[in-house]
Amino acid sequence: MYDVIVVGGGAAGLMAAIWATKEGAHTAILDHHTVSGKKILATGNGKCNFTNELQGESCYRSDSPAFVLHILKQFSEKDTVAFFEELGVLSKSRQGYLYPRSGQAATIRNALLSQAEQLGIVIFQEIGIRKIQRKENGFVFDTKNGTFQAKSCILATGGKAAPKTGSDGSGYIYAKSFGHQIETPLPALTALYADAKWLKQTSGVRADATVSLFVENQCVAEDTGEVQFADYGISGIPVFQVSRYASIALAQRQSVRAELDFIPDYPAEQIEVFLSKQIANASVHESWQQLLSGIVNEKLAGMLCAGLHAKHVSDIPEKRRPAAIKKLMQALKRTTLTITDTRGFDFAQVTCGGVPLNELTEEMESRLVSGLYFAGEVVNVDGICGGYNLQWAWSSGTVAGKNAAKQAG
Repeated sequence: MYDVIVVGGGAAGLMAAIWATKEGAHTAILDHHTVSGKKILATGNGKCNFTNELQGESCYRSDSPAFVLHILKQFSEKDTVAFFEELGVLSKSRQGYLYPRSGQAATIRNALLSQAEQLGIVIFQEIGIRKIQRKENGFVFDTKNGTFQAKSCILATGGKAAPKTGSDGSGYIYAKSFGHQIETPLPALTALYADAKWLKQTSGVRADATVSLFVENQCVAEDTGEVQFADYGISGIPVFQVSRYASIALAQRQSVRAELDFIPDYPAEQIEVFLSKQIANASVHESWQQLLSGIVNEKLAGMLCAGLHAKHVSDIPEKRRPAAIKKLMQALKRTTLTITDTRGFDFAQVTCGGVPLNELTEEMESRLVSGLYFAGEVVNVDGICGGYNLQWAWSSGTVAGKNAAKQAG
């Protein structure tokens, strides 16, 4: 029998358990994975970008931005930095992105596990939960390892992204059993499959570009950064940032395309003038691909020039060259890809969808079931790249943990 039981031993679950215990609750974690906090190890390419100095409504996608900001105010990024400093973890900033000074994600995970141990939090691993029920005096957890009881329950099970780390979507099943709706879980912060033969030619190339995502011919999102090309499609942070919108649209069977601007910092007119000067100074044997060598990667230049159906400048009569220049400029500024799918949950960093925020109070408690709380990715909040999903885990976990302890008390 415990005051608070947290279901899930990830970032949000560990944080919730720590703060529930700090508030005086006898707390346990039920974790079906063999390694608690495993997903933390994969964040920030193993370096753990655990929060960001820049915060705001635009950094989080949800059905209630005001709700998210209210939770973040209760435990801010500054509170996060101070919390980990108390655990012996110093941070370093890279343009506002905060990492542990060790450069290792294990530092964050180990600090949380060490704190949990010091506080006497019991972590039961490889727990198979069959059913969670609300009884008169609290909650009963029927598991393959026995029966547990608690006055308050916190669901911090994660979503469905990166299932190898333990996110299997089980939290949605528990939430639905208590009457909660579930906004369809979909992959977010993931690569996109695209239909274009030239992708084999550019596979392995990395290039700075603006990615604009169009759904039914309407631009719904865009981001700029390093795009990575693969034979299956496109990846990289700017692709990740717009991918949730592709997930939603594709699930609704809407048409999706991405437009790539390889020179977003130059207007089209300036590029036309630049290319015209290059043509004027070109030798008869110079290739169109060489003309782009000072602008984009060689493989990309070859792809962009393919539509001219001419290898050398001299292959196109002088009177037709202005049209060729305009065609090149349009390719540089608006190369289009038809998006056919996302890379799915296996390659996604986070899940969009989950328990709707309008079914929760601003204490992260269920409006349907007293004593039932939620934290982290199981609810319908997903952040952009940059430490925002972990900040949501720290903030929502803290709020849920504190309030669950008060409810149990």
